[in-house]
Amino acid sequence: MKKTLLFILSLIISSTSIIYAQKSTAYNDNKDSTAIVYFIKEITPENVLKLYKALGVEYKGKTGVKIHFGEDGNKNFLNPELTRPLMQYTKATWVETNVLYVGKRRFTDQHIALAKEHGFTFAPIDILDSDGEIDINTEKMGFKHYKKIKAGSKFDNYDNYIIYSHFKGHGSAGFGGAIKNLAMGFASPGGKMAQHASEVPMIKDKTKCTKCSNCINNCPADALLYGEDGDIMIDPKKCIGCAKCIAECPRKVITPSNNRPETNVFLERLVEYAYIFHNRKPMTYINVLANISSSCDCSARAPMPFTQDIGMLASNDIVAIEQASHDLVSKGHKCEDAFLKESGVSGLGQIIYAEQLKMGTRKYKLVEIK
Repeated sequence: MKKTLLFILSLIISSTSIIYAQKSTAYNDNKDSTAIVYFIKEITPENVLKLYKALGVEYKGKTGVKIHFGEDGNKNFLNPELTRPLMQYTKATWVETNVLYVGKRRFTDQHIALAKEHGFTFAPIDILDSDGEIDINTEKMGFKHYKKIKAGSKFDNYDNYIIYSHFKGHGSAGFGGAIKNLAMGFASPGGKMAQHASEVPMIKDKTKCTKCSNCINNCPADALLYGEDGDIMIDPKKCIGCAKCIAECPRKVITPSNNRPETNVFLERLVEYAYIFHNRKPMTYINVLANISSSCDCSARAPMPFTQDIGMLASNDIVAIEQASHDLVSKGHKCEDAFLKESGVSGLGQIIYAEQLKMGTRKYKLVEIK
């Protein structure tokens, strides 16, 4: 009887260890640690599922696939058909949150309608802040910028997440990948505002302004206007720092106020938000390197891609997959920092700070799947 009890106890301990290992990140404190990042060149629905299976993750319970449904008018967002085999295999739900700025993605009903209009019709959709937001205390984290964060109230309804990200440019963050998909994608509008707070953009060169009024028409705070001299200007008292004007300006007249990676507070804010979500639930990551333009999928306009499609990556390490994605895009664009070159902002600060917070490692081994 005693031996039987000891055997059962050992099984319980073993099972607990397995569960903990699944919830822990791929990173360890060993300075020589290297993360595995799987890579496949051909961008197909079948290969998305192949990448997921390569990770060796078989999530149980309720799975959410964090995705971007694309802004109204945008043509660069990823074709939903790429996720069909993955959604069928995992029986997952697409999840998103509402945005801070004006448009169809601001309110739940219109957001879902737009998603379906864009082809997201073959799996359930859940807008995680449709019932409000929750505050998550971060005082013990020792963050530079937050003592609490604001998330969609239904975030904890899911047992695990697959973070499916379109890796492309972004006017304020340099690039948008898995880190930004977590930070902005799981935050409520209040959380999005907290990340953008005090980041009033600059008018870089008024002579380039064609007075198309895209920035004025898309500003949720009515902070942009033409001054008495006819030039575009930003009212800093009204600006909420959402960066929508940066995304909508076709001439890059409006730019972030601070774009040096070592001092870019906005990037640090993104990472601190991402850290909480990353550590709260088991997650794995898929980045698709296609339709790579200087602007993100939240822009109603669709700038032409500045480089060719590269392929898809998957990893259990969020830092490694971001570094690998950045390296591949820069290599394809024949420069050291493709996003600094194309959008005027380096996003490397995201990766550097995320590694400092021990979210993962920048050292990776790229394993190509044929």
